Amino acid sequence: MASVTYDHVSKRFGDVVAVNDLNIHIEDKEFLVLVGPSGCGKTTALRLLAGLEDITEGQISIGKRVVNDLAPKDRDIAMVFQSYALYPHMTVFDNMAFGLRLRKMDKKEIQKRVDKAASILGIQELLKRKPRQLSGGQRQRVALGRAIVREPNVFLLDEPLSNLDAKLRVQTRAELSKLHKDLATTFIYVTHDQVEAMTMASRIAVMNYGVLQQIDTPHNLYDMPANKFVAGFIGSPAMNFFDAKLSKSDGKLVVDTGSFQVDVPKTRTKAYEPYVGKSVTLGIRPDDIHDSKFTPPNIAPSKLEAKVEVVELMGNEIVAYLKTGKDSYVARVDPRSEYKFGDNVQAVMNADNIHLFDKETEKAVR
Repeated sequence: MASVTYDHVSKRFGDVVAVNDLNIHIEDKEFLVLVGPSGCGKTTALRLLAGLEDITEGQISIGKRVVNDLAPKDRDIAMVFQSYALYPHMTVFDNMAFGLRLRKMDKKEIQKRVDKAASILGIQELLKRKPRQLSGGQRQRVALGRAIVREPNVFLLDEPLSNLDAKLRVQTRAELSKLHKDLATTFIYVTHDQVEAMTMASRIAVMNYGVLQQIDTPHNLYDMPANKFVAGFIGSPAMNFFDAKLSKSDGKLVVDTGSFQVDVPKTRTKAYEPYVGKSVTLGIRPDDIHDSKFTPPNIAPSKLEAKVEVVELMGNEIVAYLKTGKDSYVARVDPRSEYKFGDNVQAVMNADNIHLFDKETEKAVR
């Protein structure tokens, strides 16, 4: 097993900078997820590690070995792509064994490794079938099995669940998390789906325009985003943002959006004080806006008079699209709420959990 280090790694395609000065250290046996919108550089970063793209600047190490000049086959990695890339004329067993046979491995060892991988993935009964006889989920398991039999130091997974339907994606996410624990190997996983990232990762690296925005645990990314981009990308529904101004009134700091005001908690006063009189961006997650009839205990409530624009009943919750003055926003409220389209309602914002961002740099104010 091995750690992975990106040391000031950059990749340019002509004038386009796909990866810009990337620095990440991935611990041995860690499950790191690279996440970001399409074109952010996450797949390029993975392909640089795999040796499928040449590095423009910097170096990549697997363990203590710099791999910049090593061929992909010599890096001791295994990669699973979005496309299953199975040989249609081969059985499942032969697809999984193909790479081992190319390496002239002993037949008994091949049989042992394929049987072990099939057992881990629950596909023992599929070994004699051809890919056309398999469902999408089964094909994905075979693609994973082909990587597992290699017994590599590092697994690279490039959006492996994209072709699966919603229900199967949820199931396979859980299987991948269990697989990571069973194999005790380093996993590096690329996705644009922040739900996949939040549910599987030990740590998440958020990228945008080739630049690493923040790397942290899912919990810390959600609660303490480094900037407005991370705050808006992590979380579903996304964080609400409001143009606002910070002012001082009766010795208290107040965030004023023009549509409503929020008193700043005393614990934030010292950090926010330098921004008094300045324009800022206020952020609040939908989870922290409640129906006033079902306000959770022990919060700092800030009341909002709102009009209901859309109601989405999700069963265990209601996602309500509200408007106060000029500002529209999303709230995640109690399923017992009786919000209906067009209603004038009173909502409550948890002021303890507001976020403030510098208007110019978009960095979080802390």
